[in-house]
Amino acid sequence: MKIPLIDLKQQYSGIKEQIDSAIYHTINNASFILGEEVKQLEGEIAKYIGVKYAVGVGSGTDALVLALTALGIGQEDEVITTPFTFIATSEAIVRVGAKPVFCDIEYGTLNIDPSLLEKAITSRTKAIIPVHLYGLPCNMDEILNIAQKYNLKIIEDCAQSFGAEYKNKKVGSLGKCGCFSFFPAKNLGCFGDGGMVVTNDENTAQQLRMLRNHGSETKYYYSLHGFNSRLDTLQAAILRVKLRYIDKWIEEKTKKAAFYNKLFSQLSNAAIIGFDQKEIRHSFNYYTVRIRKNRDAVQRQLKERGIASAIYYPLCLHLQEVYKNLGYKKGDFPIAEQAQEEVLSLPIYPELPLEIIEQIVSLVKEYE
Repeated sequence: MKIPLIDLKQQYSGIKEQIDSAIYHTINNASFILGEEVKQLEGEIAKYIGVKYAVGVGSGTDALVLALTALGIGQEDEVITTPFTFIATSEAIVRVGAKPVFCDIEYGTLNIDPSLLEKAITSRTKAIIPVHLYGLPCNMDEILNIAQKYNLKIIEDCAQSFGAEYKNKKVGSLGKCGCFSFFPAKNLGCFGDGGMVVTNDENTAQQLRMLRNHGSETKYYYSLHGFNSRLDTLQAAILRVKLRYIDKWIEEKTKKAAFYNKLFSQLSNAAIIGFDQKEIRHSFNYYTVRIRKNRDAVQRQLKERGIASAIYYPLCLHLQEVYKNLGYKKGDFPIAEQAQEEVLSLPIYPELPLEIIEQIVSLVKEYE
């Protein structure tokens, strides 16, 4: 038995004819860079998220870099974010010349703790990047209130949360910019790298379009130093097909997550993340649970049975070698550090049989 975290082969087989047709159509048109499919996808995603503008870029990391650049964040600036996320979040801050400042997370959600934000703000703070981890939205009301109080920009890291909602609004529509990744394993994933920035601000959208294309609005005429970060037309065509199914897929994953939650709620060694969140639509890019003891033994047992799992993330960013210069030490962010020892992400995809979920939970139960 081989059970992956996400079954991309099954996903493809269910929409093969439409995907193949989209690929053939793009190849036949031979417009591979900023072709019509990119423009169409941008319009469709802007409508889906509930914003005015969407700009396709080369990756989720690029989306963050370009958003920071478009908002004028750079040398000597500070940007607050979580230490419990993929390095792309802080890497983007460094790439524009700014300094990442970390803030601990909430135990129940693993998202940045708004009650600790004000302590992290200095005269150099220019922005906050909340990360909607695993597909669970952050407490955006409190974050937005603090941002307004201190005149800070909010850039939402939505890499893991396409389709998630906070109080009936899609994530990505709440801050100045929302940044998405279309890495293949995401809820909305392409067949390679891809990303998008969404915004309601026309000037920011114009800046983003120039930045992704070498700083050019008119070919061979340059207004600023930009990047080569354009979403491929081929990837846009694939994403347009998948976008039609995204809500159905999230609905099915939510059912699987509810079944996981029901079973895990009966175990003393497991803690469900974000279980009591109200007015929230979790998109379940990953299904993650806390294993209070013997987490690594549980993972080994799953592997022996052919069941994939992952630890997102095994070492917080403030403890990484690359950030030694920031001066953080072990113990600075205790909730995040506890999470790195306990989290375990388990298989979740629309086609996952319920009996497999039962088997997975029973294996965890052996370590009660």
